[in-house]
Amino acid sequence: MTDPRIRLLRADDWDTVVALEEHAYATSGLSEGRDALQSRHRTSPSTCFVLDHAGHVGGYLLALPYPLHHCPDLHHTENTTTRHKPPTTNLHAHDLVIAEELRGRGLASRMLRHLEATARAAGYRSLSLVAVRGSHVLWTPLGYRARPETDLPASYGDEAVYMTMPLESAVAVPTLGPPPRAEVG
Repeated sequence: MTDPRIRLLRADDWDTVVALEEHAYATSGLSEGRDALQSRHRTSPSTCFVLDHAGHVGGYLLALPYPLHHCPDLHHTENTTTRHKPPTTNLHAHDLVIAEELRGRGLASRMLRHLEATARAAGYRSLSLVAVRGSHVLWTPLGYRARPETDLPASYGDEAVYMTMPLESAVAVPTLGPPPRAEVG
């Protein structure tokens, strides 16, 4: 079996990315759809990745620059032509999904380490995310801290938690022992 590799998301990956996203989020009402997902990628193609497993997409991670305490609304696309945000030092990890058959192998942690390295190299000082469906318990040991003062769009639901992690004192993603079974997505 070949070792999965992380690479930039390409145009021919979208059918699989959309299918993975729908499978992960449709039953909870959190699925955004192709247009919204692609708009996130258009905002920052250099921070959106797929997990290439034997020539097939086995997961993805979409990240884009967003000011701290702000995040995309799941019901809206990113408008890159009219939206002029000031530069930010925060990279928002918007969505991470690993295909069911590949879960439990530490691949989500591997993708997060890749994102952290990419963010540091690009000069970002923090990462943020929105933990949904109780996943905040998975993010806390990785160095993310809940920021309950942050108001979230209603599209994330009542249980969503905004979380941040400073990169200058980031906790290394654990690699010892068996990876957690409950990977995101």
